[in-house]
Amino acid sequence: MRQYIAQKNLDSQGLLTIIGKDYRYLHNVLRLLAGDMIYVRLPSGELAPMTVCKIDEPAKKIILQVCNLSENGEKALSEDEIFEKGENLPSFRGETEFFLFMAVPKSAKFDQIVRQATECGISRIIPVQTEFSQKGSEKMNFRSERFERIIKEARQQSGSPVDTVISECMNLKSACEFWESEIQNLKEEEKLAVVLYERNDETVTVREACEKKQNLKKLALFCGSEGGLSPEEVKKLCGAGFKAVHLKTNILRCETAALYGISALQSILF
Repeated sequence: MRQYIAQKNLDSQGLLTIIGKDYRYLHNVLRLLAGDMIYVRLPSGELAPMTVCKIDEPAKKIILQVCNLSENGEKALSEDEIFEKGENLPSFRGETEFFLFMAVPKSAKFDQIVRQATECGISRIIPVQTEFSQKGSEKMNFRSERFERIIKEARQQSGSPVDTVISECMNLKSACEFWESEIQNLKEEEKLAVVLYERNDETVTVREACEKKQNLKKLALFCGSEGGLSPEEVKKLCGAGFKAVHLKTNILRCETAALYGISALQSILF
């Protein structure tokens, strides 16, 4: 499904004018032509099917129109049919909010993790400063225009309905407190948090960690950076409700481990 995430709402005539970088994305990347249809995610979270009614190459703008008229000009779709309601869910499936706690790796790796996590439907990415994470990560701006662009492009590429956000960087203590506050009113079967741990002592498999989880409301994955996590850090996370999971695979880079962990949890739980 081709999707474009709009920064503004439709005008009074149901039109949306696209210029600038978004024009180049629709024109040069998606290669839209007059008459093509594309789904537009509006700021309200609604998904509207729209057609390209005009491409003005000299002015570098594209005009989109809501697909609500039949050939004779009469309204062909109801309002509920024009806008797909209720799809701005907190996760890619059902109502499970999926958090990724990521010990901050090198910049290029973190960019890749943000892109892949967004494509997979992660609700919130939480950078965490750990013993082996990138030095100075607590001073990094994780809400910059660059990350907004990465998330937007990933959502458009994947068609994800989830409005993925990145939190400010936390230390391990704050991350544990944050998770504990998120799950304090949930039943045991409604919450699950796992931390990937390269050692196989006192760990469980992904499948074992997911047992007896029904109507899951909150789901979290904690992944270390280059060098992984120390035994002391894993112990603190387990004290905050995380289960230590050992992936029975080859040794994975942190960006691979994050994607592998997300995929494994989604495959078993959803």
